[in-house]
Amino acid sequence: MLTFMRFSAAAALLLSTSGAFAATCRDPAGFDKWLGDIRNEAAAQGISLEAIRAGLSGVTFDPSVIGKDRGQGVFKQSFEQFSGRMVSPYRLRMGASLLKKHAGILSRIEDRYGVPAEILVAIWGLESDFGAVKGNMATIRSVATLAYDCRRTEMFQAQLFDALRIVQHGDLTPGEMRGAWAGELGQTQFMPSSYVKYAVDFDSDGRADLLRSPADVLASTANYLKSHGWQRGADWSPGAPNFETLREWNKSTVYSRTVGYFASRLTQGREARVGQ
Repeated sequence: MLTFMRFSAAAALLLSTSGAFAATCRDPAGFDKWLGDIRNEAAAQGISLEAIRAGLSGVTFDPSVIGKDRGQGVFKQSFEQFSGRMVSPYRLRMGASLLKKHAGILSRIEDRYGVPAEILVAIWGLESDFGAVKGNMATIRSVATLAYDCRRTEMFQAQLFDALRIVQHGDLTPGEMRGAWAGELGQTQFMPSSYVKYAVDFDSDGRADLLRSPADVLASTANYLKSHGWQRGADWSPGAPNFETLREWNKSTVYSRTVGYFASRLTQGREARVGQ
């Protein structure tokens, strides 16, 4: 659910001279020197030395991440093409099965956050095939690499510090934090800063685990949507307020329409089964 931003050269210069961050992107002294400055800045922000040591120990620059970042293409598929590929018979069957399996949890989540089960299951399926495909790249290394690069320094330095806060809070260890190449984590692909702000320990085991706990995954996704304006009981079709909330999850109109379409198909399927 990552939304990318570009910074102008003037903004980058302002950032480097304002003291907002101690570390300078693409430091001429190299990545290790930059990482030392990041350690100092993390400590100045109140992140524990234990979390800093655990999170940044052995972290190296990953040129493959920069290659993936530079190689992003513009989303060109139509809604018909994308939804036809992504809302497959398998995902519809699996989604229906998971709606039934987690009915109790989903009902409690809807009671608390107002987000329907079908929307949450649709996002779950589209983001990671219901947790089957989460990515296997080291999150801290990925966001550190993107923070060291000068294209979106401020954004990814913030993500790096929040990744360390996840470690400090005890939700995940650095070794557990593996996901997509840009730092997305878990079964619905939260960036570290979203993890810190919106992750919920819904199963009450003492930590918000968006890698393994369906209850935490679904509740956290609902919390994100509610926090971005989801209206209980309102429509999610294009033009409706809840559609704009889906676009807060992913700015792509095609993607947001596909979430709504998937959810509607799941709703129709459930209603048909009830009516039989």
